[in-house]
Amino acid sequence: MPIFTIHIGDFSLSPTYYGLMYVISFILCYLSVWKRKIFSLDSIDTLLIYIFFGIILGGRLGYVFFYDFLYYFKNPLDIIKFWEGGMSFHGGALGVILAVILFAKKEKKSFYFVIDHIASVVPIGLFFGRIGNYINKELLGKAYNGFLAVEKDGQYFFPSPLLEAFLEGFVLYFILSFALKKKSFEGQIGSLFLIFYGIFRTFIEMFFRVPDMQIGYIFGFLTMGMILSFPMIIFGIGLYVYLRKKK
Repeated sequence: MPIFTIHIGDFSLSPTYYGLMYVISFILCYLSVWKRKIFSLDSIDTLLIYIFFGIILGGRLGYVFFYDFLYYFKNPLDIIKFWEGGMSFHGGALGVILAVILFAKKEKKSFYFVIDHIASVVPIGLFFGRIGNYINKELLGKAYNGFLAVEKDGQYFFPSPLLEAFLEGFVLYFILSFALKKKSFEGQIGSLFLIFYGIFRTFIEMFFRVPDMQIGYIFGFLTMGMILSFPMIIFGIGLYVYLRKKK
């Protein structure tokens, strides 16, 4: 949904609320990491550039392969139109992990040290990303005509992006911020992020969301989001136990 449109000759520019949410997210995440004084300004700039491309490329390719492969196989040029929506959190997460690996190697820092600080601010981006989904009337829930219901094409739906913004953004941010203050081993925050995000996402997908139209339910009751979140929970628990014992 464009905020406004600027016409310059035959060229037009239409910034969207979805894009605005990304800009706000990156600014706030940048400031949050900068305030901790754990990296130099040059290092923060490098890190966020890596993460920016990790999110965009990973998120877009994740959506293409996980959610709508047949469409993009037939329309490959549409893959680059990420500003129109269609991003996968799980793909973006893989992109961020790769970005942090490259950054940690370049800066000669511990991967787990870096990922802990990045994981602790990711909920900021999740919060604003889900607000963008809500404004665009995307990823809506089941049929619902109560408080904060979203009207689309004459029907009313549960505002699941708002619930995701609250749980995956607001609640998760405070859980990880508290854990960061009490942190006892490297990788603890990253592990907790995987666990709690996976739990929150599965809960919402199970009770409030409807599956993506082009995929539907898998095995009659699973959504793609649930299938991708289960491994996050299991891996997060395993990593937490392993790193805690290793300490």
